[in-house]
Amino acid sequence: MWWLTVPLLVFYQVARSARRVARRSFPRHPRGRIVDDAVLRAQRIRAWAAVAVSGGLLAVYGGVSDAFDQFVQRLYLAPWLALASAVLVAAALYGIATRQRRLLMRAHFRDGGLTVLKYVGAWLLLPALFVGSLMALSSVMPQTVTEDNLLFVCVAALVIWAPFWWIVYFVCFASGPAVRNGFSFSALHPALPALTTGIAVWVFALVSQSAGGLPPFPQPVAISAVLGGPVTVSVLAWWEIHRLRSRHGMRWRR
Repeated sequence: MWWLTVPLLVFYQVARSARRVARRSFPRHPRGRIVDDAVLRAQRIRAWAAVAVSGGLLAVYGGVSDAFDQFVQRLYLAPWLALASAVLVAAALYGIATRQRRLLMRAHFRDGGLTVLKYVGAWLLLPALFVGSLMALSSVMPQTVTEDNLLFVCVAALVIWAPFWWIVYFVCFASGPAVRNGFSFSALHPALPALTTGIAVWVFALVSQSAGGLPPFPQPVAISAVLGGPVTVSVLAWWEIHRLRSRHGMRWRR
């Protein structure tokens, strides 16, 4: 079973390395992010409730293939919509800030910009490494695989594909913290992650409906399913901002 055990061990180490770098580049609680345990608890409950409701609707009405297509679409579009929302919200908060505060915010813009470059660079590397890995594999692989060259084929495939899968794991581990924290722009203003999430979820809902239409459920259920996510996320975002103002002394033009 070495042909199965060795690749699993190698790619486990690749995933661990990518996760470690992703957590260092995109920390779960970056500088400037005020952590509210009550808000985090409510967000987790909302996330698990959404999973349960989605699973129940699919079990009753079907449409698994459509749900999978929407999941893939969400997986790809959500980070980019969150990035665009974060930049727009950061620009708006910079515009309403006091002159003294703007001087302090400029350094945070630089840090946030570097974080964005890391994330965008990782996405740009994905197709480049995929094509490069295919070309490298085709150039070194023998025409026929025999018992004599089987070990060489396995080692060469592991070495060639390891960088590509490292970037895949990095993007997967980095996307969650990056989206939740507004791509580390949270140091600009405590309310930025909540505002970014609230705006991005509505933009994504509009994009999804214009591209794929309503899910294959009865119309009242489909409308509720489409609006339920954005509405609950917006309510939690508003509650988070309220708690930031009432419990943590946040001010819009601080």
